[in-house]
Amino acid sequence: MEITSAQQAGYDPRVLAFGRLQGAANRLEYLLGRALERECGITHLMYEVLLIVGRTGQDGLTMRSIAQEQVLTTGGATRLVDRMSALGLVTRTPSPRDGRVQLVRLTELGEETTVRASRVHVENIEQFFVKPLPPEDRERFAEDLRILSHFARDALPRLR
Repeated sequence: MEITSAQQAGYDPRVLAFGRLQGAANRLEYLLGRALERECGITHLMYEVLLIVGRTGQDGLTMRSIAQEQVLTTGGATRLVDRMSALGLVTRTPSPRDGRVQLVRLTELGEETTVRASRVHVENIEQFFVKPLPPEDRERFAEDLRILSHFARDALPRLR
């Protein structure tokens, strides 16, 4: 179906569906992000970085990997990790394999903050993201979001 007017574009079911997805994501980000800031003193983006670094354990994660995972520039990832380091949440150390590469690891405070923030976050996810959906649709919805996320991730250009 070809779009020939602004009004038609505004009522296109694909445009409406994506707009609803984006609106829901923005509103949920606001609600859940403010709770993390208020109760844990970290931004939602910092929380996401704590999670992905925490998944690697003591191996640590490169700045490039953090940037790619969070769709940030390497400079943006560096500034974010610098702020997290100043808060005592992460450390940066040279890679034993390549001294030019910095590995980011959680500190003890970072580990504790991740656990505390996750408890807050899960409670809010239940309230604002899970409960509004019919129980029989929740698993399928989560799988559909995983599919969309992976498809979009794979379509992004790789950082050099």
